[in-house]
Amino acid sequence: MKKVLIYIGILAAGLLLGYWLFNTSEGSNEAEHDHSEETTQMWTCSMHPQIMQPEPGDCPICGMDLIPAEAGAEGLTADQFKMTENALALANILTTTVGGGEIAGNNLKLSGKIQVNEEANAVQVAYFAGRIEQLNVNFTGEHVNRGQLLGTIYSPELVAAQQELLTAARLKESQPALYKAVRNKLKLWKLSDKQIEAIESSGSVRENFPVYATVAGTVTEKLVQEGDYVKQGQPLYKISNLNSVWAVFDAYENQIRNIEEGQEITITTNAYPERQFDAKISFIDPVLNTSRRTVLVRADLENKNNIFKPGMFVQGEIETAGVTSEEEVVTIPKSAVLWTGERSLVYIKPVPTEPVFEMREVKLGRTVGDTYEVLEGLQNGDEVVVNGTFTVDAAAQLQGKKSMMNSSEGMPEDAAQMKMKLPETFQKDFTTVLSAYFNLKDAFVDSNVEAVKAGAYKMLQEVNSLKTENLGAMEVSHLKEIRQMLQAISENDNLENQRDHFIILSKNMIAFASNLDEIETPVFVQHCPMANTNKGAGWLSLSEEVRNPYYGEAMLTCGEVTKRIK
Repeated sequence: MKKVLIYIGILAAGLLLGYWLFNTSEGSNEAEHDHSEETTQMWTCSMHPQIMQPEPGDCPICGMDLIPAEAGAEGLTADQFKMTENALALANILTTTVGGGEIAGNNLKLSGKIQVNEEANAVQVAYFAGRIEQLNVNFTGEHVNRGQLLGTIYSPELVAAQQELLTAARLKESQPALYKAVRNKLKLWKLSDKQIEAIESSGSVRENFPVYATVAGTVTEKLVQEGDYVKQGQPLYKISNLNSVWAVFDAYENQIRNIEEGQEITITTNAYPERQFDAKISFIDPVLNTSRRTVLVRADLENKNNIFKPGMFVQGEIETAGVTSEEEVVTIPKSAVLWTGERSLVYIKPVPTEPVFEMREVKLGRTVGDTYEVLEGLQNGDEVVVNGTFTVDAAAQLQGKKSMMNSSEGMPEDAAQMKMKLPETFQKDFTTVLSAYFNLKDAFVDSNVEAVKAGAYKMLQEVNSLKTENLGAMEVSHLKEIRQMLQAISENDNLENQRDHFIILSKNMIAFASNLDEIETPVFVQHCPMANTNKGAGWLSLSEEVRNPYYGEAMLTCGEVTKRIK
């Protein structure tokens, strides 16, 4: 009996020991499981969603407190990216739903330029071969009258012909046919009867013979210099009569049905915004420009007061029939569109309930008020960004997604290859912006936060002083992004955040600098493959020596020269 009790006690003790060991192991496993779950929680920055850290703390770029990264980013396509709700609020990102219907006003607006009236063009040629001894009209833009002396030419052929005339004049009684043939020969060289008679009466040969204008107008091109040898029929000047000019517009393919020859068009200019000029459409090009999908539309303008200058930008407005309700017209606000030259871009929100965005290329039609007609790329019901578009684009660039600085395939586009149309006066003024940029870059190289802020503020002032009236929409868009990046740099005290914005600033500056026709000193495009979290980033430099603005002394020589501008 005693042995039985001993066995029961041992069994009970074993059961208690096993129970205690089991619970201890389970608790340990749960603790390990909980710890594992804690380590998988990632933390991000509301303003810089590319930052991902396994524990809470401060953003290494802007210093803001990190917040828990939202789960559910799975399922995004390669072109989509996500921003936090806090980032949307801080950047004041606003969207609107694309709608359709009839375009109000029913007026078709076209953009164009003033061109020389080709019907009034003339070419002043040399009617005899020789050497130009003197030019009396020496620059383009000079007005000449019919019969005005343009210059003198030494012509051996004309000297010989004058000698023949003097000989034939002495024999004109006996050989009238010879005398008449010699005179006709000189007339073919555009010598007048008065000039021929002057040669006969003087009895001497004139070596340097005058050349007179056969037409009146403005010299648009000077084709020769003093001392040049010219052949018979060689052009000397191009002369245009600017009493009438052409206003030439581009009309999209879908707008052709609303335009007819003889239709009235109201024209306004940037030079005289308070005045309107009435004209009629005189020509519609029968051939479509296949690359731009536009046709040329022309109107004739009287220009006796020399108001219109060739190359001047103009806008034309045509009253058209209303769009019927059977035609579904998609329109978006102008603020939604980013321009990159040949591409027009918008950002859409593919999931209305999620802060997810995606770039979309669109094809635009007519402009009415503050809206564009969308021909391709959007449909009614799509949600597009209408405010804070540049901020969304900057987030896309930093995350390596498709953006206005990226190609349609999503691979980085060389900003140095972007084509821009920059007026000569703008290019001259932009050199001060470029100089301020180099000072800002040097401040980044020195890793001096206060110098960076001051340099960005100085450069922003130079950018704000630029005249942008004659810039295209694409150039204005990139200039606006430059302003936004400079403002962000000048208002921030965190060097890494400043460098973050300098990446995008430099992309735009490279694009502008690459389109300047004349730069006094060579400018080098340099690139560091490790900057921008190993996505790479570029900058401009006056020196071929690499001094990296993204790392300073830490990696001062990291990078290489990728292009020399001018």
